[in-house]
Amino acid sequence: MWPDYRDEGHLNAHLYSLMCCADERDRVQKKTFTKWVNKHLIKVRKHIADLYEDLRDGHNLISLLEVLSGVALPREKGRMRFHRLQNVQIALDFLKQRQVKLVNIRNDDITDGNPKLTLGLIWTIILHFQISEIYVSGESADLTAKEKLLLWSQQATDGYPGLRCVNFTSSWSDGRMFNALLHRYRPDLINMEVVSRQSNRDNLEQAFEIAESLGVTRLLDAEDVDVPSPDEKSVITYVSSIYDAFPKIPEGGEGISAHEVDQRWSEYQARFSSLLQWSRQHTALMANRNFPQNPAELKALYNEYIHLKEMEIPAKELEKSHIEHLYKLLEVWIEFGRIKLPQGLHPNDLEEEWGKLILEMLEREKALRPAVDRLEVLLQRANKIQNMALDCEEKLTLAKNTLQADMSRAEMGEAVQCEREMACYLQDCEELIRHLNQELKVLREEKYYQVEQLAFRASCLQEELVSLRLQCSSVYRKGHFSQSTSQRASDDSLSLGQMLLGAVGAAGGLFCDDP
Repeated sequence: MWPDYRDEGHLNAHLYSLMCCADERDRVQKKTFTKWVNKHLIKVRKHIADLYEDLRDGHNLISLLEVLSGVALPREKGRMRFHRLQNVQIALDFLKQRQVKLVNIRNDDITDGNPKLTLGLIWTIILHFQISEIYVSGESADLTAKEKLLLWSQQATDGYPGLRCVNFTSSWSDGRMFNALLHRYRPDLINMEVVSRQSNRDNLEQAFEIAESLGVTRLLDAEDVDVPSPDEKSVITYVSSIYDAFPKIPEGGEGISAHEVDQRWSEYQARFSSLLQWSRQHTALMANRNFPQNPAELKALYNEYIHLKEMEIPAKELEKSHIEHLYKLLEVWIEFGRIKLPQGLHPNDLEEEWGKLILEMLEREKALRPAVDRLEVLLQRANKIQNMALDCEEKLTLAKNTLQADMSRAEMGEAVQCEREMACYLQDCEELIRHLNQELKVLREEKYYQVEQLAFRASCLQEELVSLRLQCSSVYRKGHFSQSTSQRASDDSLSLGQMLLGAVGAAGGLFCDDP
């Protein structure tokens, strides 16, 4: 059978079409890879114009690897072919040491400027130094670098209507995927409703411009992507550059994904504002030095302070630490521009208010503790007065009962028996009232809050003592209670009573039964 030349013509046309596509792919890759190489070489003030020509001597290739790895490499300084081959070999050997697989790439291929193998070498370097470092939460351990990047792209663009990332070619050609990816991280910069109405070219231009403003080198041109099937390696290189420039959760570490930013930022603001308000309220409370004079109230105030110091402050310290940690997680998004940090909402602002609170607490404790100690001492004096008053009341009661017994004997014509005992009772009461008055004087000088109630009780005891002496003077007209003795005792008692009554008249009521 003779060959069908018409079919052969169609086959040749198909092969020609494939060759054209391959040439176009190589052209785009060369442009993309050249920009990618320059993105790194600029760090050492170097630049290449032609990817195939400017890597031939090995110097730029070694410089690229030094920038990417942070390792200084040796190099030959000569310009002969031998030196060029040596430099390229140094670069290839370094890659092999880092377990980078180089398939059919020899030093002379690069030195001779072989387009296919030069592109292959740069792509291998991109895969190892940029794409292999990608980490995606929930990923499977057996995913390739390309699959990890695709998974990250899918997660980042999940939920956008009409968008489905299935590859690194046609899924990106209309520019909407790029815009959705950027919108996820910076929703303030892109209006997705506008994106849905724009042309492919406009969407691509917009995405590349915005990405560049965010620190992503413009590796692609819109006309190279606005085709039915853009070059996969070029798109992967650019998308991985976006991944590299954008905030991410570190592998094995803690972070906030793009989906969580708004929620965690709202949480930060709420917790920050709550603790800031609490701190300011308690700072004002701690600054108040107007302490109550009531021992129970002052003791309660001191107990409230101890509770604040030992219970509330440690709990709020933990809350402050949580807020600071949350800020650390959000900081990368603040630096990225996704979050606009208002003035006064930095952890340092909270720390400043917290410092004021702690300072006021220290000052309050310095003032409150002596006030409590002072009032406790005065309370002890007041209790001492109450006890003396109680002793005096008991002795007066005994004296009244004893006097009543002698009065009954006198009425029956019998001789009184307790004159000497009565004298002792009354003398003891006089002594108690004298000591009681001395303690009252101290309380009055210290402005004890119940001094007037105590003074009133003392004056009542004095009145009872004076009354009892008068009764004794009528019963015991001779002996220990002669008129002169009774009068002297009465005068002494009255002088003490008048002094106490004068104090009562000047200041009002003094002590209650339970100070």
